[in-house]
Amino acid sequence: MSFGEILLRLIAAAVVGGLVGLNRDLHGKPTGVPTLGLVALGSALVVLAMAGVGNSGDTSRVIQGIVTGIGFLGAGVIIRPYAKGKVHGLTTAACVWLTAALGAACGLGAWRVLVVGVPMAFLLLLFGKRLERLSEHVSRQASGEPDA
Repeated sequence: MSFGEILLRLIAAAVVGGLVGLNRDLHGKPTGVPTLGLVALGSALVVLAMAGVGNSGDTSRVIQGIVTGIGFLGAGVIIRPYAKGKVHGLTTAACVWLTAALGAACGLGAWRVLVVGVPMAFLLLLFGKRLERLSEHVSRQASGEPDA
């Protein structure tokens, strides 16, 4: 693989992770551009490093390790205050996991997957909460409950 291809994959990972982080920053969440940019970049680096020295089975095991390890990192941002009974941080945790997956895809050079996955992720981040509120409103209306 050429130096230019390596550079492209790493830059793509940092940019995609940073963009997801920008969304989290704009929503005042604890993980932002640097954190999620680094998660994606780190995933891409590990995948690229293994792809250069190992075989496809080794790369597959590295990706499995990233998916598992990042799951634990994401779990660290989930907060459940017992007094309120609500869970906070699930979307941010999912974004940590997502940026690792996007970084791994960049490391693999899976450009078609990224062309589909990145816009879908941003559509969910931009409109997911609105759709959730709308469905709750419709559900309350159907059951005859007043809006909260």
